[in-house]
Amino acid sequence: MLLYKETEDKVEFKEAKGGNFSFNGGNRTDPKERRRCIIGYVIAFANEGGGKLAFGIHDKHPHKVVGTNQCLNEIGKLEQDIYRETKIRVDVEELFDSNNNRVLVLSIPGRPPGKVYKFEDVPLMRIGEELLAMSDEQHIKIIQEQEPDFSQTICVGLSINDLDPQAIVRMKEAYSKKQDNPLFLTLESKQALTDLHLINNNKITYAALILLAKEEVIKKYLPQSSIYLEYRNDAGQITFDDRYLFSKPYFLAVDELWNVINLRNSKVPVQEGPYIFDIPYFNKEVIREAINNAIAHRDYRRTSEVVIKQYPQALYIISPGGFPIGVSLKNLLTVSSTPRNRLLADVLAKTGIVERSGQGVDKIFYQSISEGKGAPDYSSSDDFQVQLGLSSIVKDRAFALFITKLQQERADKLSVQEILFLDAIREGKAKEDLEKAIGEKLFNEGLIEKVGKTKRQQWRLSKSYYSFTNKEADYTKNTPIDDSFVLMKIGQYLKSFNRAKMGKFVELFEDHLTRDQVKTIVYRLSATRYLDYSGKGTGREYFLAKTTVNTNRLMERAIQVGIEELRKRGELSIEVLKNEKESEVK
Repeated sequence: MLLYKETEDKVEFKEAKGGNFSFNGGNRTDPKERRRCIIGYVIAFANEGGGKLAFGIHDKHPHKVVGTNQCLNEIGKLEQDIYRETKIRVDVEELFDSNNNRVLVLSIPGRPPGKVYKFEDVPLMRIGEELLAMSDEQHIKIIQEQEPDFSQTICVGLSINDLDPQAIVRMKEAYSKKQDNPLFLTLESKQALTDLHLINNNKITYAALILLAKEEVIKKYLPQSSIYLEYRNDAGQITFDDRYLFSKPYFLAVDELWNVINLRNSKVPVQEGPYIFDIPYFNKEVIREAINNAIAHRDYRRTSEVVIKQYPQALYIISPGGFPIGVSLKNLLTVSSTPRNRLLADVLAKTGIVERSGQGVDKIFYQSISEGKGAPDYSSSDDFQVQLGLSSIVKDRAFALFITKLQQERADKLSVQEILFLDAIREGKAKEDLEKAIGEKLFNEGLIEKVGKTKRQQWRLSKSYYSFTNKEADYTKNTPIDDSFVLMKIGQYLKSFNRAKMGKFVELFEDHLTRDQVKTIVYRLSATRYLDYSGKGTGREYFLAKTTVNTNRLMERAIQVGIEELRKRGELSIEVLKNEKESEVK
């Protein structure tokens, strides 16, 4: 490392002997000084394609090891803090020379295509000793970048003899079936590969290698295209109980992968009237589509493999490289993106291995939510990897039944966005977090209802959901209380305890109304002379007004007189009440 040159070898040396090099600018006020910190250099190096930041080496040439206390005994914390601030995965290591001088080295990866990192809203680059704002021209050039299609690249040295004949047969059969083209089966292998553009000008592409090459050939030319499957019986385990490595051509590996996952699969029986079906812990279509996405959209230039981690209650698929350009967590279900490996994705689509472009994620969401398992989890993804989490737990069997019933009865099936909306309401998401147009459509179709008034109005699932799932009591409990109910409760309370401060009324309705709503109602009852009060501020107490008390007594007397009159006429007796009760039971 001492022989490295800062510009040519993309390395920055910092003495930092005392270990006081700023992490994020500290208390400095000058923007130029604030940038000269660990985060500033991480941002700049990532923007320039990656590099190394070394502490404990004199920055003047010739470089000399002086040692450093920078982040001593805090390597793990430093990696976590950098990731928290930048979402960049930096590797940190300690090196020691013959005199036991400690050197701290940060290995910073390059940015993904089309991505610019910023420090305090400024895209940085290294210019000599300075960290300066990137020029507008360079900034625009980066954000207009397009990812090259790695799968279309020629794999130098690969010949048709390196391809697995069984995999080629499997590909031809799949294409023939999907395209309803039996003549494709009669083509020679080279012609079939050429027709699918897996061979270009008599040269074989990396897409052909990944999909069709022999196992030993894949390990030689592109070992990172292998897939690891790890099984752990407990989510807290560090070591795995079983581990499998799949290095076969993907046309052969795809079925084997599912078979191994399915060894530990089970199912949840669901039944309600005529609706009888089983919900698997792990849905075959969902798992296969998720793995296919990882293979088609991962970044093969990164030397990491796709890793699948299976647990009894969850499964995670981790693939190298972030989302393709233009895709984010927010637009995952709505954006039309350019596949990172277009040729590979096209072949998988034409052979029916994956859904047509842009439909795979829809299917993953649709099936998972329809089975009552909730939405798939992509929240741990970043610019350097995509992580998909799938639950095997059926959180709400009733919801799964309800969606199944709806889809069977409707000519116009619910879309994935509409099912996602219904699931969000089921989980109690706030109305402002949901798309208004979808809500209005489902409201007009009678699938959801509006609850409350004005700004506090929310959505809830319709009465038909609660009736179908035998949750009528939940529907009633969630129904907003009306003014007559509030009036009755306040009247009952004051009749028993005579007086009450505002806080007692808030407690009385804590499960139904906010403090502001209670105050508004109490003020209105005071204005209409239903309630009277004494005292000021926090000491104010409310009580029933004299006119209210007199009116209540009059109403009670009227009811009593009415009952007595009915008894005199023989229209009200224990026998009459008993007969009416028996009639209701029948």
